[in-house]
Amino acid sequence: MDFVEVRVVAPRELADILVAELAEVGYNTFEDNDEGFCAYIDEDQFVADAVAEIMSRYEGQGELGYEHRVITRQNWNAEWEKNFEPLVIADKVSVRAPFHEARPDLAYEIVIMPRMSFGTGHHDTTALMITNQLDIDHQNKRVLDMGCGTGILAIMAVHLGASYVLAVDVEPWTAENAADNAQENNVQDKVEARLGDITALEGEEPFDIILANINRNVLLEDMGAYGQYLKPNSPILFSGFYEEDLALIREAAEKHGFRYESHRTQNDWVSAIFYR
Repeated sequence: MDFVEVRVVAPRELADILVAELAEVGYNTFEDNDEGFCAYIDEDQFVADAVAEIMSRYEGQGELGYEHRVITRQNWNAEWEKNFEPLVIADKVSVRAPFHEARPDLAYEIVIMPRMSFGTGHHDTTALMITNQLDIDHQNKRVLDMGCGTGILAIMAVHLGASYVLAVDVEPWTAENAADNAQENNVQDKVEARLGDITALEGEEPFDIILANINRNVLLEDMGAYGQYLKPNSPILFSGFYEEDLALIREAAEKHGFRYESHRTQNDWVSAIFYR
């Protein structure tokens, strides 16, 4: 299956609204950039008129534009291999592709093959989440990684001592990619990649740690469920939203019994730690 990328140019305050609108018509993978964001959908579900209709509702509300292109599985690897540079996070974690040189001088190493999913560590939210993970005791913990993308946070959790990580994502290729990356990092015996949304957790016992790097709207919608699946006095790490949205996330979290602990920012993005 090939994919359609819709690249949207929009002011930040409008971008979140457009993400929500596109999610309503089947888009469920989004990647922010400096000009706005990219949204992805299976090619057979793409309807150009639906995108045009959504965009027309917001004409005149700032600089707004969009274009789309088809991305095939065949050319995706070439795209990311061309652009994927090795990365160091918090002076402790090396994130690289298989064709990059190893960094044995660093405490942790994660090898990522992104395919059609996101989370190479280059986005501020992923780097912020990993930095926050370094401050959390993962030893022998049972961890949930919601919106797992490449599985990078799940792999980091195992490197930090987690005994089991359930990595969940709504896209089939993403769940497959997370499983492949777990194997690439020799943690496949501790990472289970599962296709689905919050309903995929039905029947699960509460977790010791939850990692949720998704987007503001999904976090707000699923906040009550996070409380159901997190043990008391345990941490949940949120990201995928801007600093200006932290108050909204905090209000919703506290309404559902979470206690704010701390947060980090990078280029206006946030990763926050709460406890239940």
